[in-house]
Amino acid sequence: MLIPAFQQVPTLPPQVAPDSLALDSLALQDSLDTLGNLSREVGETGRLIMEGKWELVWAQVYQSSAEIAVAFVPKLISAVFVFLIFYFLYRTFGSLLERLLNRRRTIDPGIRSLLLKSYRVFGLTFIFMMVLANFDINVTALLAGFSIVGVAVGFAAKDTLENFISGVTILLDKPFRVGDAIDIEGTYGTVEEITLRSTRMRTLNNEVMVMPNIQMINQRLINHTMRGILRVEVPFGIAYKERPQEAREVVLKTAEGDPRLRPDLPPSVVVTKLNDSSVDMMLYLYLKDPKQEVPVRFEYIERVREALRRADIEIPFPHRQLFIDEAKAFEKLNLLPPAAGAEPPTAPNPPPDA
Repeated sequence: MLIPAFQQVPTLPPQVAPDSLALDSLALQDSLDTLGNLSREVGETGRLIMEGKWELVWAQVYQSSAEIAVAFVPKLISAVFVFLIFYFLYRTFGSLLERLLNRRRTIDPGIRSLLLKSYRVFGLTFIFMMVLANFDINVTALLAGFSIVGVAVGFAAKDTLENFISGVTILLDKPFRVGDAIDIEGTYGTVEEITLRSTRMRTLNNEVMVMPNIQMINQRLINHTMRGILRVEVPFGIAYKERPQEAREVVLKTAEGDPRLRPDLPPSVVVTKLNDSSVDMMLYLYLKDPKQEVPVRFEYIERVREALRRADIEIPFPHRQLFIDEAKAFEKLNLLPPAAGAEPPTAPNPPPDA
């Protein structure tokens, strides 16, 4: 039995597309038809203008406007209705969320601000998408386009994204909070605001320093108020002829009865170093409120100085003393006084006149 060279292959029945794909195809076809009709009407209107048939132009414009109004007004009414409903829900849930966050005292103010701002962004974006859906706009394709644009913008705004991620890290990790006194790379100040891009702190000169969040987490930072108890160090020095115990008693009296100090952690004075010209000592004070660190330190530097002066305890300055055991080489230079019973040295004879 011979096999024919060509056989007609039976065609398989086409697969039925899912309902969602079919609806998207119909919506896309309707949009294309609408755009085609609009393009033809605009072209016809332009041809009538070129021919000078203004009556037909106005009739064409009126007819096109009526057709657009008939097709657009129902969608506009539906979109306005959707906007009002979702915006009412957005405001209602936003108010409830804000009240709930304000009642929870354990939630950091920075995290509270982040949650509220994120809710606003996502809520308004959702409402915008729901309104566009009423105009037969393919929201899925629009989101895909926004995603591509977002990737491109992300590469262009790399620093901004780094600061954003750093801001989220600060709000979650909590190395500092609003109101904390911090020292970052030698700059001391109080944190006033933490945003998703930067941190604002007020310095001792009442200046506002704005630091990008990426620098706040990458640089050395000291938080002076996180523990609630802060030790203040007041350095001073005394001369070697003085007694450290006497200086300790004099200095400790300056801190008696100070209500700013913790009663359970009494002040102390210790010797820290035997320097070239002085015995270095340190006064340790423990504050109830860490935010009083700077004024307390300045005040006690002056207190210690005045207390040592009244007690006649010398606060030395750097100096050196030179002791020479044998000074025979300096005897003929008349630098030393004559010995007892010795004749005073005679002046050398002047040279003869030339």
